[in-house]
Amino acid sequence: MIPVTLHAAFTALIVYLHGQTGGRLGLPNSFIPALSIVVGLMLVFRNQTSFDRYWSSRNKMTVVVTSVRNLTRSFLCNSWAINETGPSSEDIRETDAVIKVLLAMLAATKDALRAEWAVDHNHPSLSLVTSTVSLAATSFATPHFSTPSLIALKPDYDGLISPMFGSLEHRGLSLPIHLSMLVEKHIRRGFSLNHFHGPQASQLTVQLNTLIDAYGNMETVKTTPIPVALLIHARQVLALYSCVLPFAMVDELGWWAIPIVALVTFTLYGIEGIGAQLEDPFGYEKNDIKMDAIVEDVRVETNALLQEWRTGRGVFELQRVDDSGIMDS
Repeated sequence: MIPVTLHAAFTALIVYLHGQTGGRLGLPNSFIPALSIVVGLMLVFRNQTSFDRYWSSRNKMTVVVTSVRNLTRSFLCNSWAINETGPSSEDIRETDAVIKVLLAMLAATKDALRAEWAVDHNHPSLSLVTSTVSLAATSFATPHFSTPSLIALKPDYDGLISPMFGSLEHRGLSLPIHLSMLVEKHIRRGFSLNHFHGPQASQLTVQLNTLIDAYGNMETVKTTPIPVALLIHARQVLALYSCVLPFAMVDELGWWAIPIVALVTFTLYGIEGIGAQLEDPFGYEKNDIKMDAIVEDVRVETNALLQEWRTGRGVFELQRVDDSGIMDS
């Protein structure tokens, strides 16, 4: 509303001075079409670039969600196919933990794209320093290194990652990349124990690589804004066009030029504002990608699968029957 108000006030001034000078401020409107072409090209380029960033980011977020779903399906189904009696207690613990890590990766992707730390800075454990801290309660999530600090994560990650997990965000390692190491180790473990055959383990690794690749593409959108020179020049062109417009309208419209210029200015600056909103689609505004809803939807459906998997009901019960050979008859 600030530029609209200023241009309307400027138009009122031009109309007043035009009347005081005997109609000497009017200009032929023949040059307005030439300026309109320039303004149109600038706005089209600005908005198209911003919408491409929004649309590509939404598609890449879908790729991340799809990869999480595919990995979840494969880990859960193959855990029942290990032997006729179902998975062992260790396999159940490993599989349950890695599925929760996948959900944590999704939440960590959302936080990273919003430039938010997954670390809970208000947690008292930030001040706790130990000599050597184990980074996980489960064997699959135990890395080959330790950290001298116990860094607590936000409550969003409660129940998904072990409280003893040592985040390395304070050392520059983003949480999605850190958690992907744990998923890769689970795939490697499954292959070594013959839970996955070679091609299947390779495909699972491809899914994980696809997830990280999509995250990297969205990270590029986040960290690569539209060049400042282009944004400044676009604003300058809009201001120039809106300032010249009153001189071309004052002869024919008189005082009616004020609302007309205000309306045109509102439309042009509104289009430019849409481009500014779509430029960074990972925030909390209405026009941004609904990141929280996406993460929550995947969490709900994954928890439903986990509940069926833990009890061996539904599709997992049918799979056990198939593995025993009863369904073949």
